[in-house]
Amino acid sequence: MTKAVIAKGKHRSDSTVTLKPPNRPSSILGCWVINHTHQAKKVGAYVEVTGSFDVNVWYSHHDHSKTSVFTESVPYKDKIALHYRDEPTSKQEETIVTVLQHPNCTEASISECGQHFSISIERELLVEMVGETKVSVTIHPHPYDEEWPMSAVESSSIVMEEKKAKEPHKNEHSPHPSQRRDSPF
Repeated sequence: MTKAVIAKGKHRSDSTVTLKPPNRPSSILGCWVINHTHQAKKVGAYVEVTGSFDVNVWYSHHDHSKTSVFTESVPYKDKIALHYRDEPTSKQEETIVTVLQHPNCTEASISECGQHFSISIERELLVEMVGETKVSVTIHPHPYDEEWPMSAVESSSIVMEEKKAKEPHKNEHSPHPSQRRDSPF
């Protein structure tokens, strides 16, 4: 018995968030997402990941005469299905969540009514369950030597000495400065 990844799940989300700033926006000058936090718990054959992130929208208002930054925290809950390689043998599994893509603004626009922001957000999570499982080990009946490609590895000092020995001796009073043979210039 050993600990290994016994199940995985991946979830990509593209969602649209509607935000209402205190002032009627004239234009959007920038949008960014920060402060992403999350926690996970296993629920049956799924992992529930709950989290939040802050959406910041820099915008102009009052007919482009003033600018402000509007910030709102957006909560989310993702239910990620697990695909098991091996059924768990104990109930003491560890849940590991890896953020493959932090929440990110892909598009920001002003809604048709002219009073809201419509923000498109993408994010991607990977969930791994680590638990006790059995592993299979192959035993070779004969000694086994792993092959190493030694020709790909050369010592640079030996190579330079060999190159120096192969180069013809140059006249020290040459009007042209000497160029390195291993240099493209």
